[in-house]
Formats: sequence, C-alpha cells, structure tokens
Amino acid sequence: MSKFIVVVGSGNAAMCAGIAALESGAQVLMLEKADQALAGGNTKYTAGAMRFAYDSGDDLLPLLQNPDDPRLAVTDFGGYSKAKFTADLLGFNDGRNLSPEQNTLINASLATMQWLGGHGVQFEPIYSRQSFEKNGRHVFWGGLTLAAQNEGVGLFDMELAAFQRLGGRIRYNSAVTGLMTGGDRVTGVFVGDEEIHADAVILASGGFEANDALRQKYIGTDWDKAKVRGTPHNTGDGLLMALSLGAQEYGLYSGCHATPMDLHMANFGNLDLPAGERKNYRKICYFLGIMLNAHGERFVDEGINFRNYTYAQFGRAVLEQPGHFAWQVFDSKVTDLLYGEYHFHDAHFVEADTLGALAAKLEGVDMKAALATLQDYNGAVDGDVPFDPTTLDGKATRGLDLAKSNWAQTIDTPPFRAYPVTGGITFTYGGLKVSEQGAVLRPDGTDIDGLFACGELVGGVFFNGYPGGSGLTSGAVFGRLAGAGACAG
Repeated sequence: MSKFIVVVGSGNAAMCAGIAALESGAQVLMLEKADQALAGGNTKYTAGAMRFAYDSGDDLLPLLQNPDDPRLAVTDFGGYSKAKFTADLLGFNDGRNLSPEQNTLINASLATMQWLGGHGVQFEPIYSRQSFEKNGRHVFWGGLTLAAQNEGVGLFDMELAAFQRLGGRIRYNSAVTGLMTGGDRVTGVFVGDEEIHADAVILASGGFEANDALRQKYIGTDWDKAKVRGTPHNTGDGLLMALSLGAQEYGLYSGCHATPMDLHMANFGNLDLPAGERKNYRKICYFLGIMLNAHGERFVDEGINFRNYTYAQFGRAVLEQPGHFAWQVFDSKVTDLLYGEYHFHDAHFVEADTLGALAAKLEGVDMKAALATLQDYNGAVDGDVPFDPTTLDGKATRGLDLAKSNWAQTIDTPPFRAYPVTGGITFTYGGLKVSEQGAVLRPDGTDIDGLFACGELVGGVFFNGYPGGSGLTSGAVFGRLAGAGACAG
C-alpha cells in the first residue's frame, strides 16, 4: 500500500517535496494556510532566479523555455563551478567552514535543476538584470543566469502543474494548527479540530519573517520595523510545532535575508502587481552610487562586490541605521544603468540640479554633513581607472575611512537623484536540523519519527548573507530530499 504524505505549505520547497514523494509512489495532500490567491508562500514574490553550479552554457540549454532565442548566439554565460559556489558561500560564513547543508546545496544544485526541467519547469536567461552588453555580446556576471519564466509566479505555476499531473492534491484555507503524535512518532496533523492521519508529515511552511515578536526575539529589537517583502503567512508556525516536540534549533537565528526597499512601500509584498513589477519596490543599484544615513554619512562599501553578494547584508545595514532608513544618491551618468525599479511609476525620489540643493531635500538627514560627505567622496574617486560595470573594475576611492572599492564614479553630472530606502526582510536563516533524508532531528541526533522539513525551515544553509538566487535552489534541493526521505523505509 502506498504511503500517505502530508506537506504543510505550498511554496517552492513544498512543491518539490510533493513532486518527489509522488515520484516515490506516495499519495500526497498539500495543506496551505492561505487562500488560493496567496498560496505559494514567498515563492510568488521572488524574481524566480536560481543559482546552481554549472560548467558552461551547454548545461543551461536543456533548461531553457526558448532554446532558439537568437540572443543565445551572442551570449557569454561563462561557468559557475562548485568551487566558485563554495567560495561565494564561504564569503558569508564569518570564518565558518562549509556546513553539511551548504555542501548538499552545492553538490545537488545542478541535478536538482535538471530534475525540475524533467518535470516541465523551464527557465530563461536573466538578460535584464544579470548581463551587460559588451563588444556586441551579452556578458553574464555574478554566477546567476537563469530565472523561471514569469518569475516566482511562473515557478509556482509550473511546479503546481507538475505536482497535480502526478496526482497530488492541494487544499487552501487549511492552516495546520498542530501535529498529531502517537508515542514518539508524528502521525498526522490538526487543521483546527480536524484530524488528518499520515504516514509522514513534511513541514515546508516557511520561516518566521512575518512574525513581529519572533523577529524581535531572534534578530533584534529594530526588526519590528522591517518591511516584509513576501507573504504575511510565514509566521513560524511549523518551526514552533517542531520545537514543541523537542526538535533542535539549528542555524543562525539572528540572520536573515534583507534587501534595501523603497521606504514608502506597503508593509507586505504586493501580489496584485504584475509579476514583472513586484520587484520594483527593491532598490539594489546602490553600487552605482552611494548611500547616506540620517547623519549624512556613508555606512557600507557600496562597491565591495557585485550586488548579488551584498544586497542581503546591505538591507540589514540600512534597517539598523538611525531611523531605519537611508538615501541612495546617483547622478545622471548612471541613469540608463539603473534597474527598472528606479523608473517604476511608484518609485519615490527627490531630484535637484546641484548637490547642495539635493542635500537639502534629503528628509531626516543632516544636510551639511551629507553635502560634506558627497564632496569628500567626489574628491577621493580615482579618475585614472575606467568604469566597467561588467567586472570588479577596481575603480575605487582613495583616502576615505570607508572606501568604495569598485564602480566609484564622481557624482557630478546633474540632475542628481536620491531614493529613500529601508530594509525589507525576505526570509530567516535559523531553523531546524535535518538529516540527509530531510528528517527533523533532536539535539541528540535522533529523528523525530514521521517528521520532515525543507525550505526555510532547514537551518545551517545561510549565515551572514547569501549569494542571490541560492534561496530558491535550497528550497528545491531540500524539498526533493524531504519528499524522497518521507517515503523511504
């Protein structure tokens, strides 16, 4: 007799768990807290980009929705080796060695993408945000090349279609309120007063980013001010249920993915916008200018690395500034390089023809200090090094206490613009310890029989930031493992 598996949640990780369990011959019921419109967890709010190790463009072609795109003939995808993926993750580990979870993410990333491709999940090159035109060719940078067609919504739709083709069932408005147990084993779930018995339960219900109290408890007192970029439903329900059964807290609970966002965006993500516009409340072109806090001071090296490797850290840095905001300042030399989010009809900014007039318009900022910072920055830019946004160009400042290491151009060509930003939280890093099969573990290393977890609930994958696109890949990798693991034995 086939096993009956309950998956809690319906995002990318949940879908991958469900697909893998169905492949293994199980019957699968997915229980989603939200209604049908808001189903999909944080997945629908993402740009659908997925980072994975690959040798060359040949590895990408079988994954493409349109392998006949004429741009492919003049595209340089390069490669993204496991060694490079390793180095990128280590860059955020604060001296830690790779965790077992990070090794799993790296080693299983390409195979998981190919597995998704085998289920009809297709991708397209991220020409608009991950490549620059150089000498007539599209040159990709930063190791991130593919996103699902129609971004996160498209990824969810394709995964849901694959799940349902295999016979999976999904129920909406069905918040799991507790875990059923018999002895030391999880035997099902409660949906209110309803009991649903199962051979195994897979928790894929996201982190605690939408829970003000848990954010303050684990991340810091400032974090009740964070904008939640995604779903309002990721309130830590699955995490708390597992911990109540003695699961091990694991990973960096004080860590999270946070992104600079328009200061005046709504408190939660907006699925009412078309898919291509949901990212327009982000503001991640800081590397083309500088950021100022309320004291009129810079507080990060805006050009320390490609934005793929810094935005998760810089979103946190912005939120932790006085007043929980900053201003991003640019001149007209970079207007054409700014992403569409800066030209979005709802983007908030001020504009002036002199730096002094601009500084006077920066609400909440020490005007004199801001002008002095701008002047000092301009005076420190090395004018002998050419600007090249396709590489770490070494065009830096000289003599400042806080350098800008790359892409440092003088801000001297009017009109000048400044955009107010705050920190928007996407997902949390602290979670549960799981086995190689996705089983939830106790502190002594034993399984909680019948309980599995994936997605944001897996701790130990990210620490002080992450290379962009890794989150969705992690969800898929650990979702696939949990789905297969729940059916084994």
